[in-house]
Amino acid sequence: MDAIKTMLLPRSSADLARISVLAALALLILFGALRYDNFLSPYNILSFLRYNSMFALIALGMAFVIMTGGIDLSVGGVAAVSSVVAALLSPYHWAAGLFGGLGTGLAFGCLNGLVITRMQIQPFIATLASMLAAYGTALLLADNQSVSVSYDTGFTSIGQDDFLGFPIPGWIALACYIAGWILLERQPFGRHVLAIGDGEATASMMGLKVRRTLMTVYMLSGLMAGLAGVILASQFGAGQPTEGVGWELFAIASVVVGGTLLTGGSGSVGATLAGALLLAMVFNILNFENGLGWISLSAYWQSVIRGAFLLVVVVAQAHFGRGSASGQDA
Repeated sequence: MDAIKTMLLPRSSADLARISVLAALALLILFGALRYDNFLSPYNILSFLRYNSMFALIALGMAFVIMTGGIDLSVGGVAAVSSVVAALLSPYHWAAGLFGGLGTGLAFGCLNGLVITRMQIQPFIATLASMLAAYGTALLLADNQSVSVSYDTGFTSIGQDDFLGFPIPGWIALACYIAGWILLERQPFGRHVLAIGDGEATASMMGLKVRRTLMTVYMLSGLMAGLAGVILASQFGAGQPTEGVGWELFAIASVVVGGTLLTGGSGSVGATLAGALLLAMVFNILNFENGLGWISLSAYWQSVIRGAFLLVVVVAQAHFGRGSASGQDA
């Protein structure tokens, strides 16, 4: 009987969280389909995927950071400044806007990595400073206003057009998640990331290149934030220097909801995507409820809900973690 229970039950709280997030996502989709007439309409589905691709991208970068036991609070600010740089360069060529935004995100990620690995500054402090610097830089470059993109170079196609009936931002996010899954599950880099999360000192004694791996992880997070900024500018037709506030909270919540421990050492790219879609689906359903007139929540409530959602998941994670530890001790 014990052997059967072992096979049927999740092996860890992380496994339980990953199963739960998939089940919750499926239930939300079913609820929306049954309650709202246009929930599964092509317009809602495509709009949902187009807009939330930005959040899925920053969640992917954040997942790798948290797997190492770190944190990146700068992703929202980096997305904002990247959107401004992309908008400023878009008149020259669509590729100039794209690679300008990507380069900006990569530069901030590199800065974070250097400060954390070389100067031994805690990730919380280092990325908090980068967040403030990114927002300040965005406001300076944009002269404290939105920066219009060029509609003549094809730059807006990145965020607004479809390919094979599917939004281009969705294709970009899907490609990044496939690459992230390969990195984590099929490459030594993924094992190194998880080993560092289990214990940086132990990973170093095992001969792993801890500094190089951490640098790569923070550069990856910056790159994903930069790509999100490019999509932001392209999709809305302007660089947004004040956008991105609270994006780091969405990313952290998506990762944690997907079963990744804030202490690092475990994680799943697929579950992170499911977590991002779940949080986005909650807000999509709230928008439909606003339309029905049953509730009336302003956009400011999104931050409240994200914070409450994250708190509940972290408390549950800690509870199951203690339960797993007690079971192992017994």
